Amino acid sequence: MEVQQPIITSLLDTDLYKYTMQQAMVLRYPEAEAKMAFRCRSGQLNVSLADLRREVDALQHLRLKDDELNWLASLPFIKSEFIAWLKDFSLDPSQVVIAQSGEELSIEVTGNWAEITHFEIFILAIVSELHSQSYLSRSSEHEGKERLEAKIHFLKRELFNSKKGFGLVDFGTRRRCSRSWQTYVVQKLMTELDCFDGTSNLHLARTLGLKPVGTMAHEWLQAHQSLSSILLNSQKEALQVWLDEYGNQLGVALTDTISMNAFLADLDETLAKAYSGLRHDSGDPIEWGELALAHYEKLGIDPRSKKFVFSDKLDFQTAIDIYQHFKGRVNVSFGIGTYLTNDLGFPAPNIVLKLVEVNGQPVAKLSDNPEKIMCQDPDYVRQLKAVFS
Repeated sequence: MEVQQPIITSLLDTDLYKYTMQQAMVLRYPEAEAKMAFRCRSGQLNVSLADLRREVDALQHLRLKDDELNWLASLPFIKSEFIAWLKDFSLDPSQVVIAQSGEELSIEVTGNWAEITHFEIFILAIVSELHSQSYLSRSSEHEGKERLEAKIHFLKRELFNSKKGFGLVDFGTRRRCSRSWQTYVVQKLMTELDCFDGTSNLHLARTLGLKPVGTMAHEWLQAHQSLSSILLNSQKEALQVWLDEYGNQLGVALTDTISMNAFLADLDETLAKAYSGLRHDSGDPIEWGELALAHYEKLGIDPRSKKFVFSDKLDFQTAIDIYQHFKGRVNVSFGIGTYLTNDLGFPAPNIVLKLVEVNGQPVAKLSDNPEKIMCQDPDYVRQLKAVFS
């Protein structure tokens, strides 16, 4: 009988920002302990606990191969000390607790922060693929290809006379239908669209010769709510430590860990000049962009020297609308995920695995969208809101 290949077959089959953050964890916070928790924001998941456990357990066998390590080392922001640490790195599935309560799937991951961080993308991709397998058929694959062709045709038509300033990046690893489908989609985008700028997936970037794209995630800013000695200064400290680690590289900052207003209050002239741009991931994108533009102008900074990266539940029509609104005022790029990598005619899961605790203290993501708020301690949410007004 043929042995089924695991869903995750490489430690590089994840987003770039997992490695950029992990490097900073290893070099700056090697003793930090953390907990992550799973949430499904959509309907019921069609996932067998036995299948999920088997796939998570299979992660323990993965190691970075020499050619993968050499490729990582070739990235200008990856340091030799981190490569040396990665040579012995592996995942410990015993740190992952999986349970089912009624229809609700529960997953918690606990351990050394640097050692558990990669479970996030891998577990989400596993859950998404197991869920999608229950729907997938030859007809759904055909429909997925037809939908993708229609999307590409639409974008080509809309950008026919104005491609300048529109950048598209694949952000689809965590909620993809499957690894093979994401590969198919990325290869189509590469060959069909001049505006395609790369992928967040390191395995695809390496094997297809694409630019790997990404900087930080909410996890980095959340963790500093515990790592910083003063809560009010935590976001600003997270942004400064990132600059200390990466200088003028990887300079796109994520704005909605606490709220856009709280972020802009911390983005002083020094930080605004140092960071090359901002990433939008919740709330109204036009309102968000106008707030950011006004902030840059107040600081005397020309927004045309900056970049806005939009990544919140995008489709091509929304991306075009945003592009048209900001064209000529600021550079824009669009990180698109589920719309590209899990749109085959059946419901795609809306799932997250977020940091909820660091060094025994709660941390939270407040967001600019109430449904994205995530924390296991309601009292801490109230405290965070009060501290950041």
